[in-house]
Amino acid sequence: MERFSDRREAGKLLAEKLHEYSGKAVVYALPRGGVEVAVEVANELEVPMDLLIARKIGHPMSPEYAVCSVTETGPLICNELERVSLDRLWLEQAEKTERQEAKRRREKYLENRAPISAKVKAAIVVDDGIATGLTMRAAVAELKKQEPDKIVVAVPCAPRDALEELREFTEDFVVLTDPDEYFGAVGAYYDYFPQLTDEEVVRLLDEVETEA
Repeated sequence: MERFSDRREAGKLLAEKLHEYSGKAVVYALPRGGVEVAVEVANELEVPMDLLIARKIGHPMSPEYAVCSVTETGPLICNELERVSLDRLWLEQAEKTERQEAKRRREKYLENRAPISAKVKAAIVVDDGIATGLTMRAAVAELKKQEPDKIVVAVPCAPRDALEELREFTEDFVVLTDPDEYFGAVGAYYDYFPQLTDEEVVRLLDEVETEA
């Protein structure tokens, strides 16, 4: 099984698979963990980077298990098999809470930076890995509103079923590990996998071009 020492190494390896986009794309990172991977990709490809802030909604009885996901303004994306058993009022409140958190994060991370449009550009969406795929689907759904020329999902690891669900929304995937041998958790692929703080995300954004 392919393993990575940390997110930086994973980003460098992803960049090697994306050289056809050098100088002619925009990288969009999913914070927090995806930012550290995406910085390496954006710098290697010499392209600007922006954020797509998607928030997981965890099951009320098991918060780590994602049942839905939202961005600041995009559609609510759910595992429909789970959604039917969720209390409607609980879900509405959870959606509102996570949209507010997505807005807070954008204000914290990007301050007064203007968003980078993906219109008629290749958009490379980067995270540190995919588990259920719900947050990536929410991020891609929001990105599609900008009418990019092409959407490429680039992650170090992902399970086959999540990739299959994403296939109808994207034009291409770059995945470094074997999707048929997914180890059940993104952190299992890293020797060093700490949670990033808001302050660390802000510092990482200072390492990359955040203007078109």
